[in-house]
Amino acid sequence: MYPKPTVFVRILVPFCAGIGVLRYAVFAKLNLPVCILLFTDLILLFTFNYLYRSIKVYHHKHKLAVLLYLLFFLLGALSVIAQPDALNQSHFSAGKAAYLKIYVADEPTERAGYLRFKARVIAAGTGRKMKKSSGLLMVSQRLDSLHFTGVNYGRVYLIPARWHRVQPPANPAEFDSRSWLANQQIYHQVLLSSGELIPLQEHRGSAVTRFVLAFRKQQVERYRKLISSDEAFAVAATLILGYRADLDAETIAAYSKTGTIHALSVSGMHVAMVYMVLEFALGWMNRKKVLKWLKMTVILALIWYYTLVTGCSASVLRSAIMITMLILTKSLHKNTGGFHILALSAFCLLFSNPNLLWDAGFQLSYLAVCGLIYLHPKICKLISFRWWLLQQTWSITSVSIAATLFTFPLSIYYFHQFPVYFLLSNLFIAVPVAVLMYGGLAILLFRCYFLAPAFEWLLNFMNHGLECIASLPYSAIQQIWITKTELAVLCAAMLFMMNGICDRKKQQLIAGLFLCIIFQGMLLRDKTVARQQMTTITYALRRNYATAFLRSDKAIVLTDLSPKDKLFKFHIQPSLDQRKISSITCIPWDFINRPEKYKKKQEFHIRDHQLWFRHFKIKFESDTLYFENSTLVFKQNKASLVNLK
Repeated sequence: MYPKPTVFVRILVPFCAGIGVLRYAVFAKLNLPVCILLFTDLILLFTFNYLYRSIKVYHHKHKLAVLLYLLFFLLGALSVIAQPDALNQSHFSAGKAAYLKIYVADEPTERAGYLRFKARVIAAGTGRKMKKSSGLLMVSQRLDSLHFTGVNYGRVYLIPARWHRVQPPANPAEFDSRSWLANQQIYHQVLLSSGELIPLQEHRGSAVTRFVLAFRKQQVERYRKLISSDEAFAVAATLILGYRADLDAETIAAYSKTGTIHALSVSGMHVAMVYMVLEFALGWMNRKKVLKWLKMTVILALIWYYTLVTGCSASVLRSAIMITMLILTKSLHKNTGGFHILALSAFCLLFSNPNLLWDAGFQLSYLAVCGLIYLHPKICKLISFRWWLLQQTWSITSVSIAATLFTFPLSIYYFHQFPVYFLLSNLFIAVPVAVLMYGGLAILLFRCYFLAPAFEWLLNFMNHGLECIASLPYSAIQQIWITKTELAVLCAAMLFMMNGICDRKKQQLIAGLFLCIIFQGMLLRDKTVARQQMTTITYALRRNYATAFLRSDKAIVLTDLSPKDKLFKFHIQPSLDQRKISSITCIPWDFINRPEKYKKKQEFHIRDHQLWFRHFKIKFESDTLYFENSTLVFKQNKASLVNLK
């Protein structure tokens, strides 16, 4: 049986539809129509409610339902239009200015030699005149150009108005930072040199946020003193406090390949553990009604404080709202379904920030919880054991299966890989994560510093175990690139198949299998097209050069980068994976002087000091090779990429 849609589930669908429509619409042209329609709809609803009996509205419930759905659709659209940082006349980019007055709007991070932080613009000025302004700006500055100890949340600065729009990705399949920043309402960025970040004796922002971030920084420093291993410290700070700045790429890759990346994101599991500790510690307050309400207040206050400390991510906010609703309904002796509370939390988050609908973390978090609420009980009932330990093991396994099945389509769409040993790795970390959470909180809250050596050993043990699982043969299926159409077909196929298996409905199972066949056909078509490809890709890199020559599933890359370099993995590897390249050969630009080292590779060969590839050739006439505006050139003489077709 399908779960009966609750009130918030029903209103959440049109609300999200309104957000989605306005996502791709021109705000300025729809402001007035949306407001007029919303006002008209409200008048009609109030009129029908006032004349409910006299005009027998109860005979036209379907028409009334349409008006209610239209109301929430328009509310979703209005929430997008009314965003405070949307591009409008007060935005700092709407006019010319010589300098901007900003304040640091989040916790600054240090990475790759740069200090980066999100700044909120307060005013824009020219000369001595200053005008109020608004908008968010991404600020970057080299770490070696200034001493940055005073750059904290809320600090006010003056900077030159030398901003520029965030550019789209320069290379195929590259990470789209412009869309990622746009979801945070950041459309511009600025790179500052030494002396261009002028501090003022002023602070803005929330005093609560400033206190919470300072408190988290103190706790991170405490971990830093107690834990000697850099890798263990980074995981501890992320696992307990949500501080991800010190995580390295290797650790993230190990957790990603094993399907345990959720452990590095403070999520509902972490908030639930905090709730369980508080419920156990304050259980003695259940003896009297007054003490019960006091306990509820203390637990809610501490949970929301922990939510603030860990950075208020979408998954943490979702869990905090859900636990808040559960505590309130339990105190009021009300029985509310899980889907109702889940939809209510989504509605609250999207109403405050509609851009969360396009956030991958938000989508995956809610899909995982939907899987736990709907699918986990059904999977758990499929097998039962008499031994308690085996039953608990199967329960944890079924949790992992339910969450993975619901998040599988979006996971491969966003991350292009699937962890084969996700069951093994999730079983492996189940107990260590719980022990680390409780031990880490005990170290911070109760000053149990004697636990630090065991805490660090368990962190290293967990990290090493996941690295071993990640290094197993076929640990991850990679290079999974699907289109939005293929994503939609896969989602429909999995829903039909899950419902058909769990509810024993033959028709839905057949429909799911049919959609799976269609999906496989689409993948086969993509693979056939990739096998027939014969093309070149010229990459836009700042200090390096790269040109890829693709034939079928093989690629020869003329570059000064190694496949192990971070730049290669970030700028070049995604485009090769997208085109389903299985064999990559990297050749440096000076190979022309060592032709005997490189054998002729089908249509790619060297002849007369020229590199030939089907209809293209590169002529070498100098010792210095580089790219300028995506064109291969030399500093002294000339080199050209010529199409002979």
